[in-house]
Amino acid sequence: MITRKIILLLSALFFSDAAFAQERPIFDAHIHYSHDAVRAVPPKQAVKILRDAGVRKALVSSSDDNGTQLLKAAAPDIVVPSLRPYRRRGAMSTWMHDPSVIDYLEKNLATNHYEAIGEFHAFGDDIKTPVIQRLIALARERDLLLHHHGDRAALDLIFNSWPKARVLWAHSGFTDPASVVDALDRHPRLWADLAYRSDMVSRKRVDPEWLAAFKAHPDRFMVGTDTFAPERWYYIGPHADFSRDWINKLPDKLADNIAFANAERMLKTK
Repeated sequence: MITRKIILLLSALFFSDAAFAQERPIFDAHIHYSHDAVRAVPPKQAVKILRDAGVRKALVSSSDDNGTQLLKAAAPDIVVPSLRPYRRRGAMSTWMHDPSVIDYLEKNLATNHYEAIGEFHAFGDDIKTPVIQRLIALARERDLLLHHHGDRAALDLIFNSWPKARVLWAHSGFTDPASVVDALDRHPRLWADLAYRSDMVSRKRVDPEWLAAFKAHPDRFMVGTDTFAPERWYYIGPHADFSRDWINKLPDKLADNIAFANAERMLKTK
């Protein structure tokens, strides 16, 4: 016969697990804090937004790099710094043809500590340009993660250039779950962020195709907000809530993986 003491113990465990699920920490793997965001959302306010959202860690890059350094100084326990090759937002489609980018990367890498290079935009044969080849070489010299926004052709060319690269595929390449799984099958050192995607949830449940992808590669997916514009900083809290809502529908270990553990392991994988 179950005693009252056992019932109370089981109830305590149940509610403890439920509370943890609601407050599951988040590693936001796609944050930008560019020059316009610095003006609109000063560092102290930006840190408060991250802490209030329950963001334990954030992979942060900016155009130019000053934003990343300011935010890191304000919250060194949260910020995982990444060096973006852009000095201003308008360089996204031209940076790979600008040799001065190499000097910019080399100077910052010699001055500051980073865990990654990116997010950088590159599609198809862009990867073959001397600027991107040098970027990959710099990442290889320092064993830095590459945060890549681009198509599958470019992704494959990155791994052709550096087979042991660690690559985080921004927005999961904006492709369908089966195609993401195919890329993950081929490249064991590829991870996929889910930034700016809402298609994981269908009719208030995890979409079956995405669920199959998560189960096929439970250690390779992670969440991200993508604060590509200053106003997106005010979406970090709601996005963390949205992420927890669908993540909490998954088995606990898989939920923890996508919420924070996969990103932590990715950055420790050398």
